[in-house]
Order: sequence, then structure tokens, then C-alpha cells
Amino acid sequence: MLPVELAVQQQGSEAELLLRVDADLFWFQGHFPGQPLLPGVAQLDWVIHYGTTLLAPGKQFASVENIKFQQPILPGSTLKLTLAWLPEKGLSFHFQRVTEAGLSSASSGKIRLC
Repeated sequence: MLPVELAVQQQGSEAELLLRVDADLFWFQGHFPGQPLLPGVAQLDWVIHYGTTLLAPGKQFASVENIKFQQPILPGSTLKLTLAWLPEKGLSFHFQRVTEAGLSSASSGKIRLC
């Protein structure tokens, strides 16, 4: 259920990942027929997975502080995921679509871990 990791860079409390979202991912099944989109819950799942694996081992999801979805993520997309962990503020994230024209914001937000 995870995307293909093309690159992972971590420095201290920040990480940057380059991800490929293959069309055959479970998340696209039924969401939506004829025009598949990556659900927000999948994006949150990936943020929690990479955040707790790379930056905050042993932590678990507590709550969503805020989230904003700006553009849909389609099958076959390449994404840049930027994560920053500040224990007192939470885990912030930013998904950007990578295209020939450059980067464009797909979603961003902050979650609380405990």
C-alpha cells in the first residue's frame, strides 16, 4: 500500500522523499471509478508511516491538527514529500506533485503524535 520510494534524504528532524504513485496501488480501487484519485487517508497513512519510521520512532498517531488538499493526486504521479518533526508542535508534511513544469502543492498539514 506504500508508493515506490525513488529517493530518501534525512537530516536531523527533517526528511524529504521522492515517491512514485503506481496506478495499481490498493488505494485507487473504487476511489473513484473512471477517475481514480489518491484518497486523503492514504496520504495521511504515508505521512504517519514515514514520519514514525524516519523521524519519530516509537510514536503513534494521536490527531490531525490541520490538513489542506490543494490538488488531486492521480495514478502515475511522482511526489515530493517533505516532513518535519518538532515534538512540541507535531509532524508537519507537504506533498508536492513533480511535473515537467516544476513542483505544485498537492496537500499539506500537521498531525500530532504521542
